[in-house]
Amino acid sequence: MERRALLGLKSQTLKTSGGSSAPQASYLRLPTITANVIRPGGRRGVMTVETGIDTADAALRTRVAQSAPRLRAAYAVVVQQAAAALLPGAPPDVERLVAQLQAATNATMGRAGARLLIGTVMVV
Repeated sequence: MERRALLGLKSQTLKTSGGSSAPQASYLRLPTITANVIRPGGRRGVMTVETGIDTADAALRTRVAQSAPRLRAAYAVVVQQAAAALLPGAPPDVERLVAQLQAATNATMGRAGARLLIGTVMVV
């Protein structure tokens, strides 16, 4: 994780010397989503999912950035449900998780167009 992004010092847009703004990156990284799982032997564990959103449309990209807290809340619900359904010692079903997270993205944004990208899904 970049410390500048964590402290809020990294700006999202880059300005050129001419005064016009350069195109924004189409990728928005969201914070890691975590949920509790039961590990073999009855111990507690943590399931972590790294997510990001890729949007080509500038208007939708702005809306995605503004809706980031709502997206994180929707993703937390999906990851918690997936972690609760996970059997001890079984690997997570990543394809199903991605489909559910994409459905949550579309429902939160109100339309399709924002593409969910998964970084790492890990159960520790």
